[in-house]
Amino acid sequence: MSTVEELTKKIESSLNSIRPYLKADGGDVRISSITEDNVVQLEFVGACGNCSMSTMTFKAGVEAAIKRDVPEIKSIEVINLIPFG
Repeated sequence: MSTVEELTKKIESSLNSIRPYLKADGGDVRISSITEDNVVQLEFVGACGNCSMSTMTFKAGVEAAIKRDVPEIKSIEVINLIPFG
């Protein structure tokens, strides 16, 4: 079982692989919390925080990267996700 600190390092490393794309559009993502049952809560910041495309960015980029790199994570939530459409 991984500690929250270990998971945080793994998730940050995974996020760093996609951050250049987010930052190119004036946004970023940060870890808000990781629960005891390995659910990570993220927050989109900057331009990503109020972009109508953030749902697609989350599914295609952020969620895919974390699931690929940190299989211990059971689910990923964005606490300030704007619904698409």
